[in-house]
Amino acid sequence: MPPDSKLSLPDGYTDIPRGKIAAVVTSLEMLAPPRARPDPPHSPWRLRRVADPEPRWFRGLFRQVGQDWLWFSRLVLPDDALCAIIRDDRVELYALEFESRDEGLLELDFRQEGECELSFFGVTPRLIGTRAGRWLMNRAIELAWSRPIRRLWVHTCTLDHPRALAFYLGSGFSAYRRQIEVADDPRTAGILPPTAAPDVPILVPRLGSS
Repeated sequence: MPPDSKLSLPDGYTDIPRGKIAAVVTSLEMLAPPRARPDPPHSPWRLRRVADPEPRWFRGLFRQVGQDWLWFSRLVLPDDALCAIIRDDRVELYALEFESRDEGLLELDFRQEGECELSFFGVTPRLIGTRAGRWLMNRAIELAWSRPIRRLWVHTCTLDHPRALAFYLGSGFSAYRRQIEVADDPRTAGILPPTAAPDVPILVPRLGSS
């Protein structure tokens, strides 16, 4: 059934259980290479392809980039499941380097024939506001469309950076789907520290509640 043919939630407010988080997820796609956007002047960043990545390295950078946005999906995977993704020949993993440190993450997933998913994309808090994100997106688009694909897609959510959706739209993506995602709060589950995402309050279960 097409996503728009039936609402799975009623109109109005829907309670989310304590100990859970909820986000509005927007999926976006690009069906042809967009007009090239100029790199920031005097860009000091470098992109490095990471072949055969180690799980510990990946999780460390994943945390640095995504902790404030409650990224947790890859942190709960055991090593074998994680390596099955990031070491797949059809998945390309890159690190953005600045001053000899990894400060950004780019993952391109070509496992679906004719498509590329921009699986993970972001820079560490140190580089937010420096236009490193624009530089990294330019590289992502170049790399994705250098392959014989018909579609590049990505999803973002309301837990992400407040300007993330506008950034993707401004990069040439068009929104095509909206969903609600509900999950255990990774902070109450001990996956991320309680200090992560301070703008998202933690609603712990009340004592005696079922």
